[in-house]
Amino acid sequence: MADIQLRPTVATDLSRLMNFDHTATSEAVWQLELRRETGQINASFREVRLPRSITVTYPHDPFALADDWTKRSMMYSAFIGQDPVGYISLLERGTSSVVWVTDLVVQVANRRSGVASALLAAAQAWAGTRAHRRIIIEMQSKNLPAIRLAQKFGYEFCGYNDQYYLTQDVALFFVKILK
Repeated sequence: MADIQLRPTVATDLSRLMNFDHTATSEAVWQLELRRETGQINASFREVRLPRSITVTYPHDPFALADDWTKRSMMYSAFIGQDPVGYISLLERGTSSVVWVTDLVVQVANRRSGVASALLAAAQAWAGTRAHRRIIIEMQSKNLPAIRLAQKFGYEFCGYNDQYYLTQDVALFFVKILK
């Protein structure tokens, strides 16, 4: 495994980060099933294996990153040598002591090499130093690699929002209580 260096993102990083391939590949999806019964709506998810891998389009506009990064509470970039290989952006919302992970992207060639794990660990450490109690990750229900990463780090499913993204995809929310 290569030596991954993390640092706060600076303006000169943005053009390189925007040019990443932001898509993901997924072998399965979390399928939402809504059942309406007398006076009740039941929602459930089940993991469905797909007949072939799909390419999952990123739900945010990567080219808006230059405008959005100044609105983020913190953003880290990961480097191997001089090359950026990933980034994570964090947003503190309200006074509820919650940090949201709104973006977590790793260059395709560097996936499954610990970059996302390093970025997520840095995000959790940062949130802890700011006395936040919870960190929430949002992701598309089609993005099985992101779901697996959240589960690996001990995040628990805590909700969803149908047609949350501009792509009309379902957003899943996973939470971790910080000590």
